[in-house]
Amino acid sequence: MTAPQWNKWKLAHAYPRIGSGTTPTSTQDSYYVNGADEDGIPWITTAELRENYIEKTVNCVTAEALKDFSALRLFKAGSLFVAMYGATIGRLGITIIPATCNQACCVFEESAQFDNRFLFYWLWHRRSDLIALSTGGGQPNLSQRDLREERALCPPLETQRRIARFLDEKTARIDALIEKKRTLLDLLAEKRQALITRAVTKGLDPTAPMKPSGIDWLGDIPAHWEVLPLSFVAEVVDCKHRTPEYIDSGIPLVSTTEIKPFFIDYSTKRKVSEREFFLMSEGGRKPKCGDVIYSRNASVGSAALVRLSADLCLGQDLCIIRPNSVDPEFLEYFLNSKVALEQLNGYLVGATFKRINVEFIKKYFMIHPPIHEQRKIVSWLSERFAVEETSSKKVVRSVELLDDYRAALITSAVTGKIAELQ
Repeated sequence: MTAPQWNKWKLAHAYPRIGSGTTPTSTQDSYYVNGADEDGIPWITTAELRENYIEKTVNCVTAEALKDFSALRLFKAGSLFVAMYGATIGRLGITIIPATCNQACCVFEESAQFDNRFLFYWLWHRRSDLIALSTGGGQPNLSQRDLREERALCPPLETQRRIARFLDEKTARIDALIEKKRTLLDLLAEKRQALITRAVTKGLDPTAPMKPSGIDWLGDIPAHWEVLPLSFVAEVVDCKHRTPEYIDSGIPLVSTTEIKPFFIDYSTKRKVSEREFFLMSEGGRKPKCGDVIYSRNASVGSAALVRLSADLCLGQDLCIIRPNSVDPEFLEYFLNSKVALEQLNGYLVGATFKRINVEFIKKYFMIHPPIHEQRKIVSWLSERFAVEETSSKKVVRSVELLDDYRAALITSAVTGKIAELQ
């Protein structure tokens, strides 16, 4: 039970100014400056909403942009920003500077009833329920109306501030523990990548005769190995550059969000009809077992082998790398090695969103051992990573438990279940 003096307020009644922003024309250079430019006006995107206090932004807009776009509104320091669209839906941030934002943010500026730090934690606690209200079969969207209609518990302001201070301190400690565990996961990933890179470039026999690879930064490779263009050993098939129509139930569609090194997330909420799947899969674009899905944007450079025979539709910004004279698992290891990432970095294009074009992927060189050695390397790496995977899963589970504890603590605090905070 909550304390008797706690009321409920509809946010539309508590906040005289709830708004959003827009994205000025991206091709107009006079509308944008780097976030480090002191003359720029901070411009928040949902990528910067990470349950945090925002001191600066990656990009700023200019006074000219503010003048030319009436939807580009400047909000006071202390305003609360909520992500309404896509993968970041429900993410939160509070600015400590005056700022504007794009159209994917909903902003609560100032209220006589609510301390924004308390509402920040209230909306954090309500995230899953708010996401359940979202519409759109493919990309879930919250609307400003959904957020305006939200009814939040409203204790006295001093109580709100006490709860916010308590949660600031507690969540900071939890986040510090989580950060340490994620650092450990990063170290394990770096160790794994170093092991992969050595195996796919030097082999398993330390006594094997070596020869120059012909690539200065790569150094020597076993004398009987070859260096070949990727297009010689695999077919690179670009995916359709179109956005399909999504439905509630159908064939899963994966995009760059669902592709990580060695992993495809088949639980995507985006689904397409059989007809859309047919259209998206024309020209050999239907993924099959043994194909490697390669991300060209967002999770750029991530490669994952298709290991299931179920139908799977691929969104734009992905490509299929279909092996013809290379072991599929060896190809997956190679594409996730430092050798492939080094080549990727040389071909990336785009100022804000880095991506790679298919014609450059075809130009990658591939270190090509005899097929029997490829399979030995795959077996050797798989055995070693089976042990490390167990360790990684334990760390991941401990992070999940800390996340659950933080969520439970926030819920208890903002709903009045912690007596000393009432």
